[in-house]
Amino acid sequence: MKALCWEGVNELAVEQVPEPELRNDQDMIVRLLAGTTCGSDLHLIGGYIPAMRAGDVIGHEFVGEVVETGRGVRKHKPGDRVVVCSFIGCGRCWYCANDLWSLCDNTNTNPGIGQALFGYETGGIFGYSHAMGGLRGSHAEYVRVPFADHGAFPVPEDVDDVSALFVSDSVPTGWMGADLGGVKPGDVVAVWGCGAVGQMAARAALLKGAERVISIDRIPERLAMTERYIGSETIDYTRTDVAAELRERTGGRGPDVCIEAVGQEAHSDGIGHLYDKVKQQLRLQTDRPTAVRQAIHACRKGGTVFVLGVFAGAVDKFPLGAIVNKGLTLRGAQMHGQRYIPMLLEKVAAGEISTAHLATHTVPLDEAPRAYDLFKHKEDGCVRAVIRP
Repeated sequence: MKALCWEGVNELAVEQVPEPELRNDQDMIVRLLAGTTCGSDLHLIGGYIPAMRAGDVIGHEFVGEVVETGRGVRKHKPGDRVVVCSFIGCGRCWYCANDLWSLCDNTNTNPGIGQALFGYETGGIFGYSHAMGGLRGSHAEYVRVPFADHGAFPVPEDVDDVSALFVSDSVPTGWMGADLGGVKPGDVVAVWGCGAVGQMAARAALLKGAERVISIDRIPERLAMTERYIGSETIDYTRTDVAAELRERTGGRGPDVCIEAVGQEAHSDGIGHLYDKVKQQLRLQTDRPTAVRQAIHACRKGGTVFVLGVFAGAVDKFPLGAIVNKGLTLRGAQMHGQRYIPMLLEKVAAGEISTAHLATHTVPLDEAPRAYDLFKHKEDGCVRAVIRP
């Protein structure tokens, strides 16, 4: 079958790979209906995520049709249309039982790498390096889904493939930022990033009762999209001082909750960006924490900062003093999708959350490298490129 493979830093190719087979009785095989590019994929394509090997199939955000199930699968049957969570959870360990699905003890088959990098292993994720389990990704004609009863969810009949697609990862990631960030009615929330995850975080904050949500980016099309489809205020950080603007809009106090939805390759227009980029390229730090620093400094005293963007390792000039002396709560997590996906599919079906607008481009699987090129360089207003077999 055809699949999109990582062949080296900034090198992707569509190749023939063996079709997946059931390995355990809780597995199922899904035929891809639609997948999408994701900003976290750009980190592994660029060589910032360790333990990638030539020939690895990438991709983790997808919707598909069930074609085969193992004997232990009880909730799905061939022909079902399902959204599959990007992180894989066993459903039995302490972490899964406590709704901390991305921390599953049993789905990462290479625990030693995570233990060395982070102190503990994470859960497994589709197509995201051998540090995260070495599982084959979803940019392929067929995908093996382990622990299918815990990670795949039926799509309501009145929700189309593209709208459902983003509930695989982007929507629950954004929702988690607002939820675990503690957004409550009356709050002012600032969100760094107007990509898919940032937009979904902003929408989640509004649905949770935030009085105002302010989204920060530099791409005109994304800023306009966030205002139109999400209902958030926006700031173009190239045109103003973000910290000063946020103070002005909040009566001098600052946002109650700040959500960082950018990740380890954050941009800015200041000298700090050049400093971070040079250190990252020289591997003197693994990540550029520009947006995180800004969120920490902008947040009101006693507020909360939640980090949604993907970070792989060490950063420089981290403002720990600001966290301590301002009394901030700092949280972060990979996405606990199983906690949120059923509820979010209902909200998409009810029209409370719009996702189809995120799909600005569609390409066949044969042209998947072009999809990532459009996405990486933000050409032609690309927010997300949908990949279909």
